[in-house]
Amino acid sequence: MAQITKDQIADTLESIAQMLEIKGENVFKIRAYTNAARALETYTGNIAAAAGEGRLGEIAGVGKAIAEKITELVATGQLDYFEKLKAEFPPGLFEMFELQGLGPKKIKVLWEALNVTTVPELEKACKDGRVADLPGFGKKTSDNILGAIEARTKFAGRFRLGSIAAEAERMVSELRELPDVFRATIAGSFRRRKEVVGDLDFIVATNSPAEVSEFFVKHEMVESVIAHGATKSSVRFKSGIQADLRVVKSAEYPFALNYFTGSKEHNIVMRQRALTRGWTLNEYRLAALDNARSTPPPITDEPDLYRALDLDFVEPELREDRGEFAAAEAHTLPDLIETENLRGTFHNHTTASDGRSTLAEMAEAAQELGLQYLGIADHSKSSVQAHGLETDRLLAQIAEIKVLNANYDGHFRIFTGSEVDIHKDGSLDFPDHLLEHLDYVVASIHSSFTLSEAEMTKRIIRAMENPHVTMLGHVTGRLLLSRDGYAVDVPAVIEAAAATGTMIELNANPKRLDMDWRWWPRAKEKGVACVINPDAHHTSHLQFLHFGIGIARKGWLTRTDVVNCLPLGQIEAVLSAKRARRK
Repeated sequence: MAQITKDQIADTLESIAQMLEIKGENVFKIRAYTNAARALETYTGNIAAAAGEGRLGEIAGVGKAIAEKITELVATGQLDYFEKLKAEFPPGLFEMFELQGLGPKKIKVLWEALNVTTVPELEKACKDGRVADLPGFGKKTSDNILGAIEARTKFAGRFRLGSIAAEAERMVSELRELPDVFRATIAGSFRRRKEVVGDLDFIVATNSPAEVSEFFVKHEMVESVIAHGATKSSVRFKSGIQADLRVVKSAEYPFALNYFTGSKEHNIVMRQRALTRGWTLNEYRLAALDNARSTPPPITDEPDLYRALDLDFVEPELREDRGEFAAAEAHTLPDLIETENLRGTFHNHTTASDGRSTLAEMAEAAQELGLQYLGIADHSKSSVQAHGLETDRLLAQIAEIKVLNANYDGHFRIFTGSEVDIHKDGSLDFPDHLLEHLDYVVASIHSSFTLSEAEMTKRIIRAMENPHVTMLGHVTGRLLLSRDGYAVDVPAVIEAAAATGTMIELNANPKRLDMDWRWWPRAKEKGVACVINPDAHHTSHLQFLHFGIGIARKGWLTRTDVVNCLPLGQIEAVLSAKRARRK
């Protein structure tokens, strides 16, 4: 049985509070469950250990009766009281809690007065006027509920980082250009470079909040306004993502930016560190409590805030409570990779296979970006759907690249490569005697995704054991918000990469961003080299490198961990190292 998490326990307590409110229970009983849920959200200890040792009562806000229920949840993964309570309600009723603006009191009325127990029934009741006729509702409330139902249907799910980056960057750029704006930043999971985000958070420092908020809600990218106030507004962009604007004073800006950047787990530790010093930290200020032995120093920016808490500045990408605090205390945070550190990249396609730009166009675009080299890795012959190259076409491409390189006078180079399919048994799509003609090889899986984890892992490891395989492409084959990765033992693949001297690709295509950032610290620890590749099928796709850098930073990688930070003149030896070692 998987261990229940602290968040799952808090969600259960919150659900109990909602159900008790629908039942009309004592307000103090309802508040007890709500307070306990809030207390767990800020609890930094080990919840399972506290339950096992009978220490849950030490958590402020958790009484004896609720402590017993949490202990049952930790021990069994479920709560008998919760299950019995839930059985008293129609199952569809709980989906109504997901609708914005609809709380337990209104849901109780809808259920008791109209016998509405599902979202479809609620939609029908709104459209035929029954909801508008209810006391305390009216047409406006009915219309708002319909809008919430439509939004739930249309905007369900989340958004890839790359899908909403352009409009996010445009909005923050235009906010910064407003005459009364001092500072503006995108916060939230976007700033932390999560591969998938749920919404956008914009933080603005200004003395003219009304003007900034008005600009925000009337922007042409906005499809609808959810809420509009002087200091907080929420809108829905035409892309479907919700965007929130928070307007603060300059003195509040560092705290708002830090708080709304998150993550929640990171914020909890920050608040706890403040409390241990006798201070209180929230989204507006860092202040001394009544019994404090000292007062906080002046804070003008985020680095000041971290210094006040005896920490080195933690870059936004690392704020996931995954070791950043220990490193910040010990002054061992990594000097994270920057986009300008890249000198070249591999895994790029041309019109020879399924790309939309020619070899010459790709090379020209790479030079315009300031890159010193570009690797071309068109598909191998088995990728029929991608017009994979047969042997003669690959040899012809190698010859074409040789002619182009002769014209670059050593200032730029195209490396010859191929994205070679890994067959079901782990063998490669091209024989070794052909691979010897290439500067490097990207080995990838494009078929037979349904193998068991053991079979898939064995398949990949066998491919990596080939001395001509320089790097492993898109490790899990995932397509974000579209297709889960195939079953594979990623730690075993990392071990094999370390043993064979095979690089692992960080595929920077925003639909992939694979290998996942959570695995890169382990790969780094094992000495596995990362190579950031855009998997470009057009000259514009070289810009995907920007997303790859964000994921690399989130994976704690520095320029020394990423091989394509090496300049021309040094990268050649790294590309041939595995082959040379085997010889």
